[in-house]
Amino acid sequence: MFDLTGRVALITGGNGGIGLGMARGLAGAGATVAIVGRDAAKNARAVAELGAGCIAISADLTEPGRADAVVAEVVEKTGRLDILVNNAGTNIRATPDVITDEQWATVMDTNLTSAVRMSRAAYPHLVASTHGRVISTGSMMSQFAIEFSPAYGASKGGIVQYTRNLAVAWGKHGITANALLPGWVETDLTRPNMASLNEKVMPRTPLKRWGSPDDFAGIAVFLASDASSFLTGAAIPVDGGFSIQG
Repeated sequence: MFDLTGRVALITGGNGGIGLGMARGLAGAGATVAIVGRDAAKNARAVAELGAGCIAISADLTEPGRADAVVAEVVEKTGRLDILVNNAGTNIRATPDVITDEQWATVMDTNLTSAVRMSRAAYPHLVASTHGRVISTGSMMSQFAIEFSPAYGASKGGIVQYTRNLAVAWGKHGITANALLPGWVETDLTRPNMASLNEKVMPRTPLKRWGSPDDFAGIAVFLASDASSFLTGAAIPVDGGFSIQG
């Protein structure tokens, strides 16, 4: 039920953090994994870890036309595309009164617009697959807000709604679309602020720890596999219980 042998997964932002955690899970379940990231050196390290058959493409997905080129290259090299993981993301800490147009556009283009472009480019291949899956990384910030992340929260709220649109529009082709809502996870983005946030994070997290990228391996395999064939349009918190704590 969880075997992904013979299937190809493309993961944006797959060379580190949550994306690499999902890549480890999918590769471990038998999928051929193609990771996309801007940093060629990080891409190479990720591929070396993931093992034979996995590939990497260096690309900036905020550039128009790059999504189409990336999908075409993956299909050319692997022969198919079954699973798209929209995980590329960034954040710029700035309150709503000072965030600039450029900062807003950077976050939205990276987090949301790239997912729209990648999904559109992947669509014909997901239709051709007998196992089309779209998994997108949202955030707990799509459920509630903090003052210094207006663009990030808006982009991740957009991911959740876009996921629902995909589920409704593409379900007739057997394609499922679901979103993950990570909580506080130790990554390159959050590590510099962990010490200052600990007093807020730990008391409200029932599992009493920060998440790790490997906490996303299992849920990625579940959403990519036959085990979730009747689940679509969902936004699933993966946050150690943070979002339900009063």
